[in-house]
Amino acid sequence: MGFDNSAKRRIPSKGRRMIRRHAFTLIELLVVIAVIAVLAGLLLPVLSRAKAKGEQAECLGNLRQIGMAMALYVDDNDQRFPDRRDLKRSLPGGWKPWSSWPASDPRAGWASIVLSNYVVGADVWSCSSSRRAPFNDLVQIAQRTSAASNAPVTRYWMWRFDRADDPVPLDNFWSKAAGQAVADLKAAKNPAAGNPGGTADVELAVDGYFPDTIPAVDAALKGRSVHAGGRNRLFLDGHAGFLKDTRTPR
Repeated sequence: MGFDNSAKRRIPSKGRRMIRRHAFTLIELLVVIAVIAVLAGLLLPVLSRAKAKGEQAECLGNLRQIGMAMALYVDDNDQRFPDRRDLKRSLPGGWKPWSSWPASDPRAGWASIVLSNYVVGADVWSCSSSRRAPFNDLVQIAQRTSAASNAPVTRYWMWRFDRADDPVPLDNFWSKAAGQAVADLKAAKNPAAGNPGGTADVELAVDGYFPDTIPAVDAALKGRSVHAGGRNRLFLDGHAGFLKDTRTPR
Protein backbone atom coordinates (compact mmCIF):
# COMPACT_ATOMS: atom_id res chain seq x y z
CA MET A 1 0.00 0.00 0.00
CA GLY A 2 1.45 3.40 -0.93
CA PHE A 3 1.62 6.58 1.15
CA ASP A 4 -0.18 9.83 0.49
CA ASN A 5 2.70 12.24 -0.07
CA SER A 6 0.38 15.23 -0.19
CA ALA A 7 -0.17 15.02 3.61
CA LYS A 8 3.56 15.11 4.20
CA ARG A 9 3.90 18.20 2.08
CA ARG A 10 1.20 19.99 4.12
CA ILE A 11 2.99 19.55 7.46
CA PRO A 12 5.89 21.94 6.80
CA SER A 13 3.46 24.51 5.40
CA LYS A 14 1.30 24.33 8.52
CA GLY A 15 4.37 24.66 10.74
CA ARG A 16 5.42 27.78 8.92
CA ARG A 17 1.95 29.26 9.33
CA MET A 18 2.08 28.55 13.10
CA ILE A 19 5.47 30.24 13.40
CA ARG A 20 4.18 33.29 11.59
CA ARG A 21 1.07 33.33 13.77
CA HIS A 22 3.17 33.57 17.02
CA ALA A 23 5.68 36.16 15.82
CA PHE A 24 5.28 39.93 16.27
CA THR A 25 5.43 42.21 13.31
CA LEU A 26 7.37 45.47 13.45
CA ILE A 27 4.12 47.43 13.50
CA GLU A 28 2.81 45.40 16.44
CA LEU A 29 6.03 46.02 18.37
CA LEU A 30 5.82 49.74 17.68
CA VAL A 31 2.22 49.81 18.88
CA VAL A 32 3.17 48.04 22.14
CA ILE A 33 6.08 50.44 22.71
CA ALA A 34 3.77 53.41 22.07
CA VAL A 35 1.21 52.09 24.58
CA ILE A 36 3.92 51.56 27.21
CA ALA A 37 5.21 55.11 26.63
CA VAL A 38 1.71 56.56 27.05
CA LEU A 39 1.13 54.58 30.26
CA ALA A 40 4.52 55.65 31.62
CA GLY A 41 3.71 59.27 30.81
CA LEU A 42 0.47 58.94 32.77
CA LEU A 43 1.91 57.03 35.72
CA LEU A 44 5.17 58.89 36.34
CA PRO A 45 3.50 62.15 37.47
CA VAL A 46 1.21 60.14 39.76
CA LEU A 47 4.19 58.31 41.26
CA SER A 48 6.06 61.59 41.63
CA ARG A 49 3.14 63.17 43.49
CA ALA A 50 2.83 60.10 45.72
CA LYS A 51 6.53 60.28 46.56
CA ALA A 52 6.24 64.00 47.38
CA LYS A 53 3.25 63.31 49.64
CA GLY A 54 5.19 60.59 51.41
CA GLU A 55 8.13 62.91 52.04
CA GLN A 56 5.77 65.63 53.23
CA ALA A 57 4.25 63.17 55.73
CA GLU A 58 7.72 62.10 56.87
CA CYS A 59 8.65 65.72 57.47
CA LEU A 60 5.46 66.34 59.42
CA GLY A 61 6.30 63.38 61.63
CA ASN A 62 9.77 64.83 62.25
CA LEU A 63 8.29 68.15 63.33
CA ARG A 64 5.88 66.45 65.72
CA GLN A 65 8.83 64.64 67.33
CA ILE A 66 10.67 67.96 67.68
CA GLY A 67 7.56 69.47 69.28
CA MET A 68 7.34 66.62 71.80
CA ALA A 69 11.06 66.94 72.56
CA MET A 70 10.69 70.66 73.26
CA ALA A 71 7.68 70.00 75.51
CA LEU A 72 9.67 67.44 77.51
CA TYR A 73 12.58 69.86 77.82
CA VAL A 74 10.29 72.60 79.08
CA ASP A 75 8.73 70.23 81.63
CA ASP A 76 12.21 69.39 82.92
CA ASN A 77 13.38 73.01 83.10
CA ASP A 78 10.90 74.99 85.17
CA GLN A 79 8.53 75.45 82.19
CA ARG A 80 11.03 77.63 80.37
CA PHE A 81 12.47 77.41 76.88
CA PRO A 82 16.24 76.95 76.52
CA ASP A 83 18.58 79.91 76.09
CA ARG A 84 21.48 78.90 73.88
CA ARG A 85 22.30 82.13 72.12
CA ASP A 86 25.91 81.10 72.62
CA LEU A 87 25.36 78.22 70.18
CA LYS A 88 23.73 80.58 67.67
CA ARG A 89 27.02 82.47 67.59
CA SER A 90 29.50 79.58 67.85
CA LEU A 91 28.19 76.82 65.58
CA PRO A 92 29.95 76.50 62.16
CA GLY A 93 29.41 79.62 60.10
CA GLY A 94 28.40 81.70 63.08
CA TRP A 95 25.21 83.73 63.17
CA LYS A 96 23.61 84.53 59.78
CA PRO A 97 26.48 83.80 57.35
CA TRP A 98 24.54 85.31 54.41
CA SER A 99 23.46 88.78 53.34
CA SER A 100 20.13 87.97 51.66
CA TRP A 101 16.81 86.63 52.99
CA PRO A 102 15.93 85.65 55.67
CA ALA A 103 16.85 88.72 57.69
CA SER A 104 17.62 86.65 60.80
CA ASP A 105 19.09 83.17 61.36
CA PRO A 106 16.37 80.61 62.13
CA ARG A 107 18.57 77.52 61.61
CA ALA A 108 18.06 74.90 64.31
CA GLY A 109 21.53 73.46 64.89
CA TRP A 110 21.47 74.68 68.48
CA ALA A 111 18.15 72.87 69.11
CA SER A 112 19.41 69.48 67.93
CA ILE A 113 22.19 69.74 70.52
CA VAL A 114 19.97 70.94 73.38
CA LEU A 115 17.22 68.39 72.67
CA SER A 116 19.52 65.45 71.88
CA ASN A 117 18.39 63.59 75.03
CA TYR A 118 14.76 63.83 73.93
CA VAL A 119 15.04 63.01 70.21
CA VAL A 120 16.03 59.59 68.84
CA GLY A 121 18.33 59.92 65.83
CA ALA A 122 19.79 62.90 64.00
CA ASP A 123 17.64 62.20 60.90
CA VAL A 124 14.69 63.81 62.68
CA TRP A 125 16.30 67.19 61.97
CA SER A 126 16.45 66.70 58.21
CA CYS A 127 13.70 65.28 55.97
CA SER A 128 14.25 63.55 52.63
CA SER A 129 13.16 66.55 50.55
CA SER A 130 15.60 68.88 52.27
CA ARG A 131 18.49 66.50 51.62
CA ARG A 132 18.24 67.16 47.87
CA ALA A 133 19.67 70.09 45.92
CA PRO A 134 19.59 72.99 46.37
CA PHE A 135 18.59 72.65 50.04
CA ASN A 136 21.05 69.92 51.00
CA ASP A 137 23.97 72.31 51.45
CA LEU A 138 22.33 75.72 51.12
CA VAL A 139 23.86 78.00 53.75
CA GLN A 140 20.47 79.36 54.87
CA ILE A 141 19.13 75.83 55.41
CA ALA A 142 21.87 73.37 56.32
CA GLN A 143 23.76 73.76 59.59
CA ARG A 144 26.32 71.36 61.02
CA THR A 145 26.23 70.79 64.75
CA SER A 146 30.02 70.84 65.03
CA ALA A 147 33.12 71.39 62.94
CA ALA A 148 33.57 67.63 62.41
CA SER A 149 33.18 66.51 58.80
CA ASN A 150 30.68 63.82 59.84
CA ALA A 151 28.68 66.06 62.19
CA PRO A 152 24.88 65.76 61.95
CA VAL A 153 23.22 68.40 59.78
CA THR A 154 19.97 70.18 60.62
CA ARG A 155 17.66 71.64 57.95
CA TYR A 156 14.65 73.05 59.84
CA TRP A 157 13.98 76.64 60.86
CA MET A 158 12.91 77.85 64.32
CA TRP A 159 11.82 81.45 63.88
CA ARG A 160 11.45 82.58 67.51
CA PHE A 161 14.96 81.43 68.32
CA ASP A 162 16.45 83.28 65.35
CA ARG A 163 18.43 86.10 66.95
CA ALA A 164 21.44 86.26 69.26
CA ASP A 165 20.80 89.75 70.67
CA ASP A 166 21.34 90.66 74.31
CA PRO A 167 18.90 91.36 75.89
CA VAL A 168 16.49 88.86 74.35
CA PRO A 169 14.24 90.59 71.78
CA LEU A 170 10.51 90.66 72.45
CA ASP A 171 9.83 88.39 69.48
CA ASN A 172 12.32 85.72 70.63
CA PHE A 173 11.63 83.02 73.21
CA TRP A 174 15.03 82.38 74.81
CA SER A 175 14.54 81.37 78.48
CA LYS A 176 10.91 82.51 78.53
CA ALA A 177 7.83 80.63 79.72
CA ALA A 178 5.19 79.99 77.06
CA GLY A 179 2.77 82.59 78.44
CA GLN A 180 5.41 85.32 78.53
CA ALA A 181 6.64 84.32 75.06
CA VAL A 182 3.19 84.79 73.53
CA ALA A 183 2.59 88.06 75.37
CA ASP A 184 5.97 89.44 74.31
CA LEU A 185 5.37 88.36 70.71
CA LYS A 186 2.10 90.27 70.66
CA ALA A 187 3.81 93.32 72.18
CA ALA A 188 6.56 93.15 69.53
CA LYS A 189 3.94 93.67 66.80
CA ASN A 190 5.99 91.53 64.45
CA PRO A 191 4.02 91.53 61.18
CA ALA A 192 5.35 88.08 60.29
CA ALA A 193 3.86 86.64 63.49
CA GLY A 194 0.53 88.46 63.34
CA ASN A 195 -1.45 88.83 66.54
CA PRO A 196 -1.38 85.40 68.20
CA GLY A 197 -4.17 84.53 70.58
CA GLY A 198 -2.22 81.71 72.23
CA THR A 199 0.33 78.97 71.74
CA ALA A 200 -1.79 77.34 68.99
CA ASP A 201 -1.21 80.42 66.80
CA VAL A 202 2.57 80.63 67.24
CA GLU A 203 4.89 78.86 64.79
CA LEU A 204 7.78 77.04 66.44
CA ALA A 205 9.48 75.17 63.57
CA VAL A 206 9.07 75.06 59.80
CA ASP A 207 10.60 73.88 56.52
CA GLY A 208 12.82 76.34 54.71
CA TYR A 209 11.10 78.47 52.06
CA PHE A 210 11.92 81.45 49.82
CA PRO A 211 8.83 83.48 48.78
CA ASP A 212 8.87 84.94 45.28
CA THR A 213 7.36 88.18 46.63
CA ILE A 214 10.39 89.19 48.72
CA PRO A 215 12.92 91.28 46.76
CA ALA A 216 15.86 90.19 48.94
CA VAL A 217 15.47 86.53 47.95
CA ASP A 218 18.15 85.33 45.54
CA ALA A 219 16.77 84.94 42.02
CA ALA A 220 17.75 81.26 41.89
CA LEU A 221 15.75 80.58 45.07
CA LYS A 222 12.66 82.70 44.45
CA GLY A 223 9.49 80.68 44.84
CA ARG A 224 11.29 77.59 46.09
CA SER A 225 10.49 75.58 49.20
CA VAL A 226 11.47 72.20 50.59
CA HIS A 227 7.94 71.02 49.78
CA ALA A 228 6.70 72.70 46.60
CA GLY A 229 3.50 74.68 47.03
CA GLY A 230 3.77 75.25 50.76
CA ARG A 231 5.47 74.13 53.95
CA ASN A 232 5.02 72.02 57.06
CA ARG A 233 4.66 73.95 60.29
CA LEU A 234 4.96 73.01 63.97
CA PHE A 235 3.17 75.22 66.48
CA LEU A 236 3.99 76.04 70.07
CA ASP A 237 1.14 73.88 71.41
CA GLY A 238 2.56 70.83 69.60
CA HIS A 239 0.17 70.50 66.66
CA ALA A 240 1.57 70.47 63.12
CA GLY A 241 0.18 70.76 59.60
CA PHE A 242 0.88 71.69 55.99
CA LEU A 243 0.24 75.27 54.83
CA LYS A 244 -0.31 75.89 51.13
CA ASP A 245 1.47 79.01 49.90
CA THR A 246 1.16 80.43 46.38
CA ARG A 247 4.42 82.35 46.95
CA THR A 248 6.41 79.11 46.80
CA PRO A 249 5.14 77.16 43.79
CA ARG A 250 8.44 75.37 43.16
